[in-house]
Amino acid sequence: SAGQVTGAIPAGVLVDRVGVGRALISAHLILALGGTILYAANGFAMALFALLMMGWGYSIMNPATARGVLEWFPQGRRATAMGVKQTGVPIGGVLAAGTLALAVLIDWRDIMLVISMLTTAGGLLCLYLIEPRDVAKADDGVEKPSILSGVIQLAKDQNFLMLATSSGIFNIGQYNFFTYLTLFMRDVALASQETASIVLGAAQAASAFGRIGWGYIADTMFQGRRKILSLLICTAASIFLALMAVVGPSWGVIIGMALAVGLGMTIAAYASVLQTVAVESVPRTQTGSAIGCIMIGTSIGAMTGPPLFGAVVDMTGRFADGWLVTAGIVAIGLCVLKFRYKERASIH
Repeated sequence: SAGQVTGAIPAGVLVDRVGVGRALISAHLILALGGTILYAANGFAMALFALLMMGWGYSIMNPATARGVLEWFPQGRRATAMGVKQTGVPIGGVLAAGTLALAVLIDWRDIMLVISMLTTAGGLLCLYLIEPRDVAKADDGVEKPSILSGVIQLAKDQNFLMLATSSGIFNIGQYNFFTYLTLFMRDVALASQETASIVLGAAQAASAFGRIGWGYIADTMFQGRRKILSLLICTAASIFLALMAVVGPSWGVIIGMALAVGLGMTIAAYASVLQTVAVESVPRTQTGSAIGCIMIGTSIGAMTGPPLFGAVVDMTGRFADGWLVTAGIVAIGLCVLKFRYKERASIH
């Protein structure tokens, strides 16, 4: 997460300067190099550096893929495409969880080496996405800004900063949910470890469907009014988070699974709509930087949310208080998005 925070702005600038294909190749190679260093790590410091490097590599992925969606799809299909793109997150999470089972049979270092090799192969596939230099330079006839001017313009755009702030606040809810779900199901709902894992898998699957579904709904039923849809999604998420506080041993597993699926469809699926808002609200030459700014907010949310949740539970001894605090935080994000961010018509 620290790698994502420190790499977000440079990654966005890189995407805006070199284009989607070259940025994605760079991302894959940095991720693969970080994984290889982790494989070879002979101490904790070296392992931490490897994770930091992998954060730098991952920080390029969202700006690059988001810009790809913007460039390759018309406005009427863009949110759906963004949702399909975002399903890579839960699918990757499921695949990564599968490697934990393999670790019983295979040394984790060897698993990391295989993952690094597969990542390198993925980077080679991105050679197909490289634009010819003359096309990349033209960029629809729009002159590219200097390396820092686009970032400075975004930093001065208070309206866009409110969008980034609300996204970061919502991500606190998402990370708290996924971080504590299985522990909560075991300790409070008294589910077995196997059942708790099934609940987590159901939430991830709901997230994948939600990311596509909300994107499609944004493109069709809401016809580009993406702020309203984002508010509805995250309002439902805040309610579901608050309801987690009533889960107990009696019927707790059934209620907990139902709420987990609801949260997978909402707090774990909002990003596809808000990322579409972000790329549509800035000039094409700043889309990478825009997603980089959004990722700073979401990464900070990921770093601060779970420790806060844990501190609340440790202080009060009740998971319910952690869920209620999280619901309140998401509600604050709703207020920021509702009253501080003014949706603009797409400029693309």
